[in-house]
Amino acid sequence: MIDFHSHFLPCIDDGSRSIEESLKMLQESFSQGVEKIVATPHFSPDKETVDEFLLRRDNSYFALKEKINFQAPEILLGAEVRYYDGISHMQELAKLRVENSRLLLLEMPFGRWTEYAVKNVSEIACRGKITVVLAHVERYMSFQKAGVLERLLENGVLFQMNADFFTGVFSRRRAMSMIRRDMIHFVGSDSHNMTTRPPNMKGMADAITRAFGDGGKEHFINECCEIFEQNKLK
Repeated sequence: MIDFHSHFLPCIDDGSRSIEESLKMLQESFSQGVEKIVATPHFSPDKETVDEFLLRRDNSYFALKEKINFQAPEILLGAEVRYYDGISHMQELAKLRVENSRLLLLEMPFGRWTEYAVKNVSEIACRGKITVVLAHVERYMSFQKAGVLERLLENGVLFQMNADFFTGVFSRRRAMSMIRRDMIHFVGSDSHNMTTRPPNMKGMADAITRAFGDGGKEHFINECCEIFEQNKLK
């Protein structure tokens, strides 16, 4: 199972506040069946350069890595990139992809997206060098005009949903409907700590099992893994 969205790197954003907490998050993730976990610290283009961010991210990762002395998920370095108008012209955008892949996790504005924003994201995706994955799409869906999500899908944009979307009383039915329509490509815990926002991928897996059985759960997880493999750099 892949956790595609997590803030477990220590002391780099609003996620883990210490190496000790990061280690606990990794242990908990592994115990829930996570085999790969993508580190996606926030990157805001208006606050620092890409190279400054990558240096901070790598320093955080290496400080954590040397303390891992237990079986843990494979860590892949990425970023949660904040959208801004004109991001399609950002020359160093590809540096922020998940390592060894074309996948880029993009956080969209909270609200109704402008036509320009939709075209801007589609432009990145249509070039073929970057596969755009929109972060926690469930947060934005109710704000969008009819057909916007379908347009993005047609242009090759992928969707990541948070694990709690599958377990919420008012959202789980919609999550299962989107699975049936192949509108969910990755799931992330979006975990930030061990208290208020802990790793929670097992809850998602259990919810899918209840809806579709073990076979349905395995099919969905395998589909996510296959999409990941298809987007690896060769």
